[in-house]
Amino acid sequence: MYSTGIAYLLWLISGFGALGFHRFYLGRYGTWLLYLFTGGLFGLGALFDLFYIPTMVREANLQEQYRDAMFGNYSSQRQGFNSAGGPGIGSFFQNRTKDSMERVILKTAKRDGGIVSPGEVALQADVTIEDAKSYLEKLVKQGYAELRVKKTGMLVYVFPEFLTEDKKNELEDF
Repeated sequence: MYSTGIAYLLWLISGFGALGFHRFYLGRYGTWLLYLFTGGLFGLGALFDLFYIPTMVREANLQEQYRDAMFGNYSSQRQGFNSAGGPGIGSFFQNRTKDSMERVILKTAKRDGGIVSPGEVALQADVTIEDAKSYLEKLVKQGYAELRVKKTGMLVYVFPEFLTEDKKNELEDF
């Protein structure tokens, strides 16, 4: 969620809104560039924003909630690096998608010798175990991985191209 306090702080340090840092924070990139090049619409827009920031924050939070409702929990994760839950500056440059989820899975598989569990993937990707399991199952359906069941009943996913000799021997115990 976006913070009104942070938006006002950015308004203040951007020359009382003249550089539009608060608009960048709230995801209004077009008007941020406009403010940046015109000095906050020659100061008039910056002054207007002094009173309009709470409304912009509410709108940005509603849009974020809408994205979460439409695309699930993974949508809010893609936004960036702000620990408060807002998008932060990193959101402008980073956009996590299905491809990066696959990348996290593949890196985890390579690191772990070719065998991963949904729990390991969920931890690495910062998603729920159910989300991790569904992505892993998609990779199985596409032929990139194999689903195996340990004697303990635990499901693991095997990526043959990343299997190490130790893990190949471990597979014999399944």
